[in-house]
Amino acid sequence: MNIYKLLKLNRRIKSHRIKFLGLYLLHKFNKRYLAVNLDPVMACNLRCKMCYFTDADYVKTLRGQFKEEELNQVAKTIFNRALKLQIGCGTEPTLYKDLEKVVALGKMYNVPYISITTNANLLDEEKIEKLLKAGLNEFTISLHGVTKESYESFMKKASYEKFHNAFKAFAKLKSKYNFKVRINYTFNKDNFYELQEFFQHFDGNSFDILQIRPIQKIGNTEYNDFDLESIRDDYPKLIQNIKASCKANNIMLLASEEIPTKDETNESSLIFDYTFCYISPQKFWKDGFDWKNESFNAYSKKIGWSNTLFKNAFKSKATLKSLSNRLNYEIEFN
Repeated sequence: MNIYKLLKLNRRIKSHRIKFLGLYLLHKFNKRYLAVNLDPVMACNLRCKMCYFTDADYVKTLRGQFKEEELNQVAKTIFNRALKLQIGCGTEPTLYKDLEKVVALGKMYNVPYISITTNANLLDEEKIEKLLKAGLNEFTISLHGVTKESYESFMKKASYEKFHNAFKAFAKLKSKYNFKVRINYTFNKDNFYELQEFFQHFDGNSFDILQIRPIQKIGNTEYNDFDLESIRDDYPKLIQNIKASCKANNIMLLASEEIPTKDETNESSLIFDYTFCYISPQKFWKDGFDWKNESFNAYSKKIGWSNTLFKNAFKSKATLKSLSNRLNYEIEFN
């Protein structure tokens, strides 16, 4: 399954009514429509300045990891409804022992697309190949700096050399396995302009997708300058240059044409809250879901989930926007 074709389709279908009626029917007929985002362990090996792991008080609230039998129950409860399984949502999944078994569980339940979000500092060729053999479709790599100085400054405790070693392994293993590598670059006014040098530091044969996204406030973070006005005028030209470089390297670019304003809302993401399913040792989809003893269908019926999906087809976009807390930028597929 090509998850990016589905994302494009979501953007092309402008009617939220059609989308919600589609979700309603998928739910009623026990089909897959959920994006399951799973954090198997509540920890991270880095302390990135734009991440809430730099908030010591918040980190104290994160604890626990799934036991093998608990993961088996997670899979039994929800994986047959997963259109995509994203391993690693707010923490670092490579800290979890036997991570490839989580991937294998996804494959056992025929999840069409399985991805891991990681900072890549704990990956080497052997670990990467184990994950690919287990059935992984994509590595999503977090990046906050193009140069060594910027990278190690923003991604504290990280090694620029280890990071690039992982990409060397990606390039090598692409000759043996069919998988995607996606880079998620989060920019602020201090690491934005170095994007001009991106392909001087990264081999276009080692990755497939580049997403460039603006900094967002996600808690109390060490770096907290969210003002992008000083780079607003320069942004479109730099993005056009990156688009040309991506095209030359056969890289898919995911980026907005302009920096969004604070009051903009991503209309394509109106259904996001109704397909997003977050799972960790501390949370399972919605509060009150006794997932160890209750099926997804039973709990959905109890909370009237199908009615919610159906009624949303008849709500206005303005009403749905007021209920959403999604990131407020549109991505363009270039």
